[in-house]
Amino acid sequence: MWRIDKRILAQFDFISIILIIPLVLISNSLINEVVPALAQKQLAYVGVASLVFLGVFLLPIRRMSWLIPFIYWVSIALLLAVEFFGHARLGAQRWIDIPFVNATIQPSEFVKPTLILMLAYLINKTPPPIKGYRVKQFLKISIYILIPFVLIVKEPDLGTALVLLLIGFGVLFFIGVYWKIWAVIAGFLIFFAPISYKFLLHDYQKVRIQDFLSEKPSYHVKQSIIAIGSGGFTGKSKEEATQTQMKFLPIATSDFIFAFLVERSGFLGALGVILIYILLILHLMSLSIFNNDYYIKVVTIAISFMIFIYMGVNISMTIGFAPVVGVPLPMFSYGGSSFINFIILFAIMQNLITFRFKDSYDGRGKKSFL
Repeated sequence: MWRIDKRILAQFDFISIILIIPLVLISNSLINEVVPALAQKQLAYVGVASLVFLGVFLLPIRRMSWLIPFIYWVSIALLLAVEFFGHARLGAQRWIDIPFVNATIQPSEFVKPTLILMLAYLINKTPPPIKGYRVKQFLKISIYILIPFVLIVKEPDLGTALVLLLIGFGVLFFIGVYWKIWAVIAGFLIFFAPISYKFLLHDYQKVRIQDFLSEKPSYHVKQSIIAIGSGGFTGKSKEEATQTQMKFLPIATSDFIFAFLVERSGFLGALGVILIYILLILHLMSLSIFNNDYYIKVVTIAISFMIFIYMGVNISMTIGFAPVVGVPLPMFSYGGSSFINFIILFAIMQNLITFRFKDSYDGRGKKSFL
């Protein structure tokens, strides 16, 4: 029998939900203008994500913390399975076929929440000393970041792998690592960068970098810049948004949806959406900074880094300031897996915040919300 306590409302973080809702509504409105069927499908993803949010939120995550390493290693096993049994598309082997249902899953998407939870588990188990982690503990935690990084790079999916790497080491930087370790890493990266470009990157990845560095942008970026420039201060009407309506702007509902947004709503619309993201990031950072619970501290700062990286890269590539990579605008670009992943992370965060003082089970083993 469920026993709901009204005090749950006092702990629940409504601000993040309030900031996410307009992103979802604006996104769906834009997608509906171009492909109504995709908008309906996106609404279905939102419905599924809502149910997933509720299911994850109700889990006794702290009492189940012993399961976190197991879930992490299951995710690694799925990445290894991609190597041997993966399904290839467009030259990349990133998917696993699900028998009997004619569907596939992309294990690299599931690694993001599991890695963040694993970092929270490890850091909570062994908090950093005053001057930060020293070499031994830093290397131990780094291994958990580098294993999925290497496996995802081999698919190849350099974009996702780099996001994981930046989030993982960004969390460590925020939590605290002895400064000499960062100095050594910086020196290593400066030395290793040209070698990795020459010997480790695939040809198509080099082409993307060369296109970015060249004076002439690629077709995708050129059309995106035209769409953004034509939006002006207040944007165009649906009928006048020719870059999108006449299909000049490629992938307008996902990778280049920011250009679509600016064409339709202009500088003011773009500023409004960016402001929502900034407020969400600052709010998550404040939750991390002013909290001594390492589970909450790690999860909130990891989500803020993730949103910042995705938003920064996606917007930068649409205006020609970064190479074109398949990084969506968080909770805005069309797509189910990315959206559900973010919702899972927010559900974990809400669970950790709401139940940080009381366990979600009472002494008699009945479910309780306190």
